[in-house]
Amino acid sequence: MNLASPYWYPFERGETRGITGAEGGTVVEDEQHDDGARIMLESGCLRAPFAITVTVYGWMVHTRFFADEATAKQAYDDMKTALIDVLRRLPKEDDDPVLTEEIDEAVETFQARFP
Repeated sequence: MNLASPYWYPFERGETRGITGAEGGTVVEDEQHDDGARIMLESGCLRAPFAITVTVYGWMVHTRFFADEATAKQAYDDMKTALIDVLRRLPKEDDDPVLTEEIDEAVETFQARFP
């Protein structure tokens, strides 16, 4: 199992904040992780007041919807922390083995925890 960095940083140096996101809302938070993930929080979305979209590059795109800001922000923080478990299973170098079953299981566990 690889060790994943716990550090997130603003996607595109924070320049995506304020633009329209994937769910038709305004991007409030948009962060990326060097180990291969992105998480975005939007407000004023087309389907719900708030949405969180998580991408693990090459493995998962997962969106959740929320009725209130406090719940959405707490979920955003919880999901960022939980994503580390998925990221630590991804290969870090081109010649590292791809443990597909292990990664799929981690993705399924993440999606079940955050439906």
